Amino acid sequence: MKIVHLANEVNNAGNGIVNMMVDLACTQAQAGHDVTVATSGGAFEMLLARYGVCHMRLAQSRSVVKLPSMIAGFNRLLSQCDPDVVHAHMMTGALIARFGTLRRRYALITTVHNEFQRSASLMRFGDRVVAVSRAVADSMAKRGVPRERLAVVRNGTIGTPRFADLPLASAVSPQLAHPAIVTVAGMYRRKGIQDLLRAFARLTGRFPDAVLYLVGDGPDRAEMETLAQELGIAARTRFTGFVANPRAHLAECDVFVLASHREPGGLVLCEAREAGCAIVATRVDGNPEMLDDGEAGLLVPPANPEALADAIELLLTDRAARAALVARARHGIGTFHVRHVCEAYMAIYEQALETVRPGSVKARPATDVVADGVGR
Repeated sequence: MKIVHLANEVNNAGNGIVNMMVDLACTQAQAGHDVTVATSGGAFEMLLARYGVCHMRLAQSRSVVKLPSMIAGFNRLLSQCDPDVVHAHMMTGALIARFGTLRRRYALITTVHNEFQRSASLMRFGDRVVAVSRAVADSMAKRGVPRERLAVVRNGTIGTPRFADLPLASAVSPQLAHPAIVTVAGMYRRKGIQDLLRAFARLTGRFPDAVLYLVGDGPDRAEMETLAQELGIAARTRFTGFVANPRAHLAECDVFVLASHREPGGLVLCEAREAGCAIVATRVDGNPEMLDDGEAGLLVPPANPEALADAIELLLTDRAARAALVARARHGIGTFHVRHVCEAYMAIYEQALETVRPGSVKARPATDVVADGVGR
């Protein structure tokens, strides 16, 4: 199958959308498909080339002024690739793939990664609209996307090509102090970093040696650093910045925390489960599904530092509870393997292509990830 993926860029900067797309494109190429990624470029171009994925330059922007050049570039891409499937991961790509050509022969797949953004409604133009969790699918259905065009494929990072050639030892060893509380998240208020800082401040009296590691960067970092100073915990809080390979932090932590206010399908929860972390996460959006509805991690209300602190304290003091949670986190993680994600998407591609070019493919039965339209 000839597949084109559209996204704004392929920078190695911790963007979950980019990471997921790169994993999928490389895994599809490994499976023998003809795969092209069209973006403005970035550091992952070398990885894509190593896996046999063609990268083509296609600048994508929300600027109306740049629309003619984007459409012209997209049509040049079509003439060179003649794809069976165009898979758009961001709003701009979805729009030019749907309306940028007069004679569309390909199936258009859109994946809704961040449904909390207003622009997510524009992903409705796909022949099939893929949500990264049931919560996202329900939200898109409420926005008017017919259920029969919706499917669910959870994100998965196990076996990621981004780390496949890198042993754990290649990750920068952080030599964490213990007990170590770790999060891997962008420095955004919606990631709940402020709640985690306040929760940690509540724990410092009980755990005087504990250290909080905030792995990630973003526009709200200065605000969070100021808050750490105000709370009196700056000396025991480490703002590490972005770490391309955070597996050593995950492997060494005592408790991993994801305190997001919005989190459609966080890839880091797959990584934390694979690393055998004791996980605390907020009960929002796709987090419960990524943690088997609370079996693989403790779920707490969002924006609630008290509940967050209580859950962390439980895992730091109750060794049996922590060990049981770690065992459950590692159970059944095969569904988060990149090959499983790839197979689910290929089934969706075939079903969508059959609607665009009847008789052109023999569609396989949907996997359990995408059965019944919105998955189960």
